[in-house]
Amino acid sequence: MKKLLPLTLLAANPAMADVTTTPISGTELDISATGSSTRPPDLMTISAGVVTQANKAGEAMRINASAMSATLAALKRAGVADRDIQTQAINLQPQYRYGDNVPPILTGYQASNRISVRLRDLNSAGSVLDALVAAGANQIEGPTLSVDHPEAALNEARSKALAMARSRAELYAKAAGLSVRRIVRISESENNAPPVVRPMAMSLRKADSTPVEAGEQELTVTLSVVFELN
Repeated sequence: MKKLLPLTLLAANPAMADVTTTPISGTELDISATGSSTRPPDLMTISAGVVTQANKAGEAMRINASAMSATLAALKRAGVADRDIQTQAINLQPQYRYGDNVPPILTGYQASNRISVRLRDLNSAGSVLDALVAAGANQIEGPTLSVDHPEAALNEARSKALAMARSRAELYAKAAGLSVRRIVRISESENNAPPVVRPMAMSLRKADSTPVEAGEQELTVTLSVVFELN
């Protein structure tokens, strides 16, 4: 009888594990099982932007550049590293006034500059958001909360999923008057759910800052496991 596949093989490639042995000679049983593990998020990603308007294109860009420079300076004063700030888009668009049966009239220009910001200290997230607005940011989207290093949680989910699949296989085998001989094939897929905010989540904010609730992040792994029964 061949030994079961070691669990370490499942973690070789977190995105997809596909382990195959020799073809089966007994009864094939395909089981799908999902394991999950929760962690408090420790990384927040937001999109922050500056939108400005002026009569001339150059003036709109100049005002925008000044406001964005102040926004970036505020982030760095808050301790956000350069590697966690990335420009997403810079736009300049003419603005028109429209009327019935008349040509559009140019009224000015709108400039925008949007950046992506990763915050690693969630305890200061609310005050950082407030600092962004005070410095000139007038467009904020997000946040996206995640676990920075999810490997340990995903491995827990893998172990739970495989144990669940094995338990179900034993149940089906017993009901059919058979026994589980071995695992033939394992395929893996990740299904990371959005953060789940629990009622007892701690508020990550100072008294007067924007409230940010971290909640919990649920990380899940679904396994498709093929067993041989005899």
